[in-house]
Amino acid sequence: MIDRASHWEDIYAMRHAHEVSWYQIHPDTSLRLIAKLHLQPGDAIIDVGGGASSLVDHLLDQGFVDLSVLDISTAALDAAKARLGARADRVRWLVGDITREKPSGPYRLWHDRAVFHFLTDSEDRQTYVSALSDTVPSGSHAIIATFADDGPERCSNLPICRYSPDRLAEQLGAAFTLVESLRETHVTPAQGEQKFIYCCFRRC
Repeated sequence: MIDRASHWEDIYAMRHAHEVSWYQIHPDTSLRLIAKLHLQPGDAIIDVGGGASSLVDHLLDQGFVDLSVLDISTAALDAAKARLGARADRVRWLVGDITREKPSGPYRLWHDRAVFHFLTDSEDRQTYVSALSDTVPSGSHAIIATFADDGPERCSNLPICRYSPDRLAEQLGAAFTLVESLRETHVTPAQGEQKFIYCCFRRC
């Protein structure tokens, strides 16, 4: 079995954060979905697998004050901290594997762009959904983005699971209602294309 933490540390050791295939200068689709939720500045938000993503920068710009970023890679989080400078102290940084460690919560929003599709083992998916269910209370939301069913079959030398909105909803189960889904064609730093789906779920 692959050592997940070592694998992702190696990825960030070999490439700068802006060179990895999933890098986005501006996470437009995530921000558009978040804006529709009309969250309050004090609402707790966690970005699962957020790593060096710039989403946290934009959420700070919008005035959110209870932000957590969880990632398996210390190097990825360090890159985000360096980018934010003094503002990094306003974010809770969590190092961990979401299939091994459950964040404390509760969260009004759980955001995940490109973690769930790496969970090819059914037990890992069940553990993820359990953590999600335990930390996102009724009326709160989860935004999960994965490779679409016509997207890549591998990423960063790992196999992935591709999803349609309906299939992703099946994975989360009856406790979550699909509110909206969007497709995105992500252009990688190397100018390749990756087909994503973004799904917004409401916790029942």
